[in-house]
Amino acid sequence: MQKAYLNFVVIVCLLSVLFQTQAYSSPKQLRRSHNLDKDRCDVPLFSQTINLKSQRKHNDNTGFEPGDNAAPFEIKTLDGVFTYPLQNNWSVIIHAFTNKSAFLECLWSSGASLTDLVEYLPDNTHALFLSLDDSAAKDALWMREQVYHVASGSRRGKEVLSRLHFSPIPVFALGTWIPKVLYSWGCTGHNCGLAQAVFTCTEWDMPLIVKRLDARYDWLNGRWDQAKTYRLQDGGNGCAPTSSVAGAVAWVAEGECSFFTKVKNMAASKAVGVLVYTSAGQPIKDMNCIGEECYTGLGIPAAMVHLEYLVVRTLWAGIVVSVSFQTTPSPNFFFGIDHQGVLSETGWFLYPTFRFLSWQAQWFDYQEVLRGRLQRPATVVPVFDRVQMQGDKGAQATVDLPTGGMDYDVLELDASLSCPGRRDETCAHWDHTVQLFVCCNQFSPYCNTELGRWITAFRRGIGRWITDVSPLLPLLSNGRCAFTMKTVPWAMPWVVSLNLRFSHSNQSVKEVDDVQSLQPYKLTSLFGGGTFDKNYNSRFQPLKFTVPASTKKVELYAVITGHGSDEYGCGEFCVTSHHFLVNGVANNTRVFDTAGTALGCALRVAEGAVPNEHGTWLYGRGGWCDGLQVDPWRVDITRQLNLTGSNSILYFGLYDGMDPNPASNPGYIVMSSFLVFYK
Repeated sequence: MQKAYLNFVVIVCLLSVLFQTQAYSSPKQLRRSHNLDKDRCDVPLFSQTINLKSQRKHNDNTGFEPGDNAAPFEIKTLDGVFTYPLQNNWSVIIHAFTNKSAFLECLWSSGASLTDLVEYLPDNTHALFLSLDDSAAKDALWMREQVYHVASGSRRGKEVLSRLHFSPIPVFALGTWIPKVLYSWGCTGHNCGLAQAVFTCTEWDMPLIVKRLDARYDWLNGRWDQAKTYRLQDGGNGCAPTSSVAGAVAWVAEGECSFFTKVKNMAASKAVGVLVYTSAGQPIKDMNCIGEECYTGLGIPAAMVHLEYLVVRTLWAGIVVSVSFQTTPSPNFFFGIDHQGVLSETGWFLYPTFRFLSWQAQWFDYQEVLRGRLQRPATVVPVFDRVQMQGDKGAQATVDLPTGGMDYDVLELDASLSCPGRRDETCAHWDHTVQLFVCCNQFSPYCNTELGRWITAFRRGIGRWITDVSPLLPLLSNGRCAFTMKTVPWAMPWVVSLNLRFSHSNQSVKEVDDVQSLQPYKLTSLFGGGTFDKNYNSRFQPLKFTVPASTKKVELYAVITGHGSDEYGCGEFCVTSHHFLVNGVANNTRVFDTAGTALGCALRVAEGAVPNEHGTWLYGRGGWCDGLQVDPWRVDITRQLNLTGSNSILYFGLYDGMDPNPASNPGYIVMSSFLVFYK
């Protein structure tokens, strides 16, 4: 009787909340860890991404798309009403929770994930938390409780909480355009949609469908075959090999040893997969390797699910239980609104932490800084305007440069890479090097010299960057130049835009040392790269040169990136050093010390690295990151030179302080380098 009364009270409260929302015509549910509910289970183009708000009007027949303007709205929250647009044009991250997702359960029950939200959410970002379920009132209270618990111990806690908003209104009852975005954008990718395990047994009337969270692919090479049905077999706690699981999916208890140890033992026992079930009343966790474990591939898929007593009892009774795996499409869980009020996708979450939302918000901040840089005075020469780049020819254009172009001492490349469509799903797979070549005189040795370099994002197309290539101004010696921008010919298409920005150093975004009072007037080509093997350094010999009498400054200019992967991860994921030895004494060294680090590229989002890509975009690379320009390396070597006599310069590249010596599959270095003379 008491239970029925409590249920009635909950229903009345929910109806009351829903009734209250009707006054706002314009205006996630993990149960607590002791009571988990297991059974409920292109991107903006060049002009859209950065400058003025998109002029497209919302059409109820076509839906809201990335790049469209976010219309005003009001939503009731636990602490009042959230009203958009915000008075200070801050960005907004919107997240819709559902208890049917194991990924979201882990996201909200992990202390590390919640700490990432509190510690890393940018200062000018608000977050609005919603629920897709009819338990939204309880979800909102629970989510706020989870965050409050973590925030209470943080120096940022009070301030961050003022920017977090929790709505007790289910998404379907919001009365705004937000449900249309969440449902029309959909969610079916990695850690997206509803990943589920389906248990069946001839003794049961119907299948048992539960949510699952797949282990991370850092150390698992296998994937569930969703067209296959597997036999389930009890594997105990998985802390020791057992022959009983051979050919089956091992049903393994949480605890006693690490997740890695369990999967390793079951793989050694010839299991075809592993399901680790939680301890009673505990939330689903992120199963991943730790430290040295991550260097061992295990070859079989694994996932975590809740303890299912029906499965346990049936297995103990010696009755056959089968399991299959499926991903049920769901509404999207996340989207963003940037500082200009433009709708944006938030990309791919590799693992359950709010850090991914913070990275997206950081990228919104980067966009805002970039807008400011683009407002600085400059003579702008358009080269490509949303031109498709693909195949051997890439994108090509011939343009006239401004009269008196050599009077400028600053040249910046304003480049963007977007996708054929407006959604990330239309973007090219994999990351590729994109190079810009220029030829202003077909008879010049500098015809088709590299002027700029970028790396494409992996299944995201929101990148735009400014690269200062001022030292290469002497390449643009004629009034009419041909430009070619291309990547590997077999890559999927990208849509490119490029402007040349000519200005004077006192207006430059980057003022490097005292270069603003000098002008580059001459270049001398130095060294290229090549295959990073035992013969790499034997290909380079010292180059002799003299300094012209009118020179005031000499600069070393190099663009260097490492690619490929031998047994040491070289040259993409290994730490290499690149040395330019001047006159046999001065060693100018560029070290890629973040290569192979877990967050080496994720920590560069504030510099323009596209966040939340597919693949291993987070990891540091050899001089580059997915979805980022490759910045030139510049060193003033004037004091290292004999300004009135002969000089020499030699390049060599090292791995671990020695010549590279891979046993097989050597990587390679892509390099262009120059001496730049200023007067």
